[in-house]
Amino acid sequence: MELKEAPTTENKGLPLLRTEELLLNLGPQHPSTHGVLKVVLTLEGEKIIKSEPVLGFLHRGVEKIAESITYNQFIPHTDRLDYVCAMYNNFAYVRAVEKLLGITIPERSEYLRTIVAEVQRIIGHLFWLGTQALDIGAMTVFFYTFREREILLDIFDELCGARLTTSWYRVGGVERDFTTKIIDDLYRFIADFPSKIVDYDTLLVNNRIWLARTRGIAVISGEDAVRYGLSGSTLRGSGVDYDLRKISPYGAYDKVKWTVPIGKNGDTYDRYWVRMMELHESTKIIKQCLDQLPQGDYKAYVPQVVAPPKERVFTDMESMIYQFKLYSKGFNAPPGDIYCGTEAHKGELGFYIYSKGDSKPYRMKIRAPSFIHMGAFDHMAKGYMIADVITIFGTYDIVMGECDR
Repeated sequence: MELKEAPTTENKGLPLLRTEELLLNLGPQHPSTHGVLKVVLTLEGEKIIKSEPVLGFLHRGVEKIAESITYNQFIPHTDRLDYVCAMYNNFAYVRAVEKLLGITIPERSEYLRTIVAEVQRIIGHLFWLGTQALDIGAMTVFFYTFREREILLDIFDELCGARLTTSWYRVGGVERDFTTKIIDDLYRFIADFPSKIVDYDTLLVNNRIWLARTRGIAVISGEDAVRYGLSGSTLRGSGVDYDLRKISPYGAYDKVKWTVPIGKNGDTYDRYWVRMMELHESTKIIKQCLDQLPQGDYKAYVPQVVAPPKERVFTDMESMIYQFKLYSKGFNAPPGDIYCGTEAHKGELGFYIYSKGDSKPYRMKIRAPSFIHMGAFDHMAKGYMIADVITIFGTYDIVMGECDR
């Protein structure tokens, strides 16, 4: 900022301080931008006049890749969208394909999917809370939340052999059933977890730095939140009662009792409160699903592209190779287009698929909540201080892998 003296006749020759706007590039190297994100800030002193996000540094052409591989083969690519919560990406994608195919999912599979989805929601909120507190200056919370996150990642490792880029959801169901150890570990976790949530809140509820950096910061009204297409905790923090798990139930969400936490003020603190309450609600959902877990199949029959040739006898090795080829080819989807939205931990994660009747999508479009939420960044940052920018990044819970795709 440059200060100049501008004497005029109106102020009787007294010097008048005039400010000039300053452009500041924040990122993409800044660690608190939660990935490779650049924001061009227009400042007046330290006050934000305008903020322009510059996206695309992590663009990998995922939607175009989907057009060249089969529906089954694309499942692992969804892991890499939101790599913090890969399971939710798998869930949202297979639900879209199943809607296109008109597949009915076995009841046990619906319960298994719901349990893992809520475990993933807890993991996502723990990751968000730890990193948000760390960005603001509360380091202890980070170690507390990652302690519980490690327990759940170990359960994922037992479930599918991976901790981060997981792949367990399948078109028609899931890849494998729960083991007795997984069920016991989940029961043990949800029995102890509510007290841990209280610990997190105790560390922050009277922390004057946390309160100063979150209350009254990045306020957005419910009307503006809807206008900008916000969803998830970011929308509900502004007092809008919108949750796809209630409005358009899927999985086992309509078979268990739970509530949707709603904020009032639309600031960063309310969005924090909503996520903390969702940790409690996810714990309730998991326990009820485990208690009600029905017997039966965990995967529906999904027809393949071609049938085995008649009157041919396979050896064991030939049969295994042939079945692998069938699985890799996927299946023929009927012509038409569908959109399917899923309430992921960041917001509404939707897949639009256009099919021409073969084993590959002709076109796919992903509605990523991180990308949609960045559209409201200028609106929510205007008028606040440059130090608040990092808090605003965190309040969205963005991951640039799904934002850029």
